[in-house]
Amino acid sequence: MSLLGLTDPVPVSFGDAEEAVAEDSHSGTERTGRVYMSPALDGWTLVIGRWCDPCDTERSDDVMRLCEALSARYGRAQAYYYGAQGDGSAWLIAEQGTVVRRYCETGEGEDHYLTLGEPLPYERSCREALGLATTWDAATETEEDEDEWAMETIHMAREIATELGISPLSLTADTPFSGTGVLARAPHSGS
Repeated sequence: MSLLGLTDPVPVSFGDAEEAVAEDSHSGTERTGRVYMSPALDGWTLVIGRWCDPCDTERSDDVMRLCEALSARYGRAQAYYYGAQGDGSAWLIAEQGTVVRRYCETGEGEDHYLTLGEPLPYERSCREALGLATTWDAATETEEDEDEWAMETIHMAREIATELGISPLSLTADTPFSGTGVLARAPHSGS
């Protein structure tokens, strides 16, 4: 919590935290809103809230810096955005203090500026399954291939989270956990 600058933790159930984080995200207060820090879940700690979005134009650099710091300390850190209403996906994967991949597909014209690193093995296997080149350059890709890849990746964050660690969308009563989750106040953007 201290590395992230989170304050005012209050023990809370996952359901109550989900409601509070969603309320903050949709009320226009997400910059000073709350995040949920889960108990240890199968070896992972999840921090959930709009403040963690790796493709938010105002937060992307901060989220990247935080993931680098977390991965330097814990070995790996990841940030995801998944728009459940079909409004996009993004992932940021850091290992040993370095971002190895960031990718964003929200349908916005500036998404490609956030791309960093080489495609993940999961991305390559998905492209191969679609009959697309497994190494590509968006500047030389055909419009049809680009559109097909955009349609594939718009929902991919949850699959990558599951592939590389754990997704909050795949938690069940059987997921091993220890500790207590808390709802905490996130610092202002840029801090």
